[in-house]
Amino acid sequence: MTPQDLEELVLLRRARDLMDREYAAPLDVPTMARKALMSPAHFSRRFRAAYGETPYCYLMTRRIERAMALLRGGASVTDACMAVGCTSLGSFSAKFAEIVGEPPSVYRSREHAAVKAMPPCVAQVLTRPARGATGASAGAAGASSRIGEASARASS
Repeated sequence: MTPQDLEELVLLRRARDLMDREYAAPLDVPTMARKALMSPAHFSRRFRAAYGETPYCYLMTRRIERAMALLRGGASVTDACMAVGCTSLGSFSAKFAEIVGEPPSVYRSREHAAVKAMPPCVAQVLTRPARGATGASAGAAGASSRIGEASARASS
């Protein structure tokens, strides 16, 4: 890696940190690109090359991740939607189902005892939504199996 590549990664990380911190704010690609000191088109290309997904996909995954935590805590679907910066309940529900593998209302009503028994830092890693090549349910299936594995290790 050249020094220029490393400098570019630092700038991209700055924008990614903005998304992690301000996920509920109305962020768009030009705003994120300004944080990385790049043009929007160049930023989108370089972000995808560095992180394997577009800035919008990364932001939506972070928003859904936060919404999952709110839903596990008992928040309504509408409250979770608005709290993470989504303005359309329909779009939020569709994106949630695409990433997690089930609608937010079903996710909310499901028991999450294993997650509640874990330290928050472990639960965050094990429940992180994952976009997989195997389809929409990859995130939910992956999370369920990781939680099951963690529960099995804990009971051993």
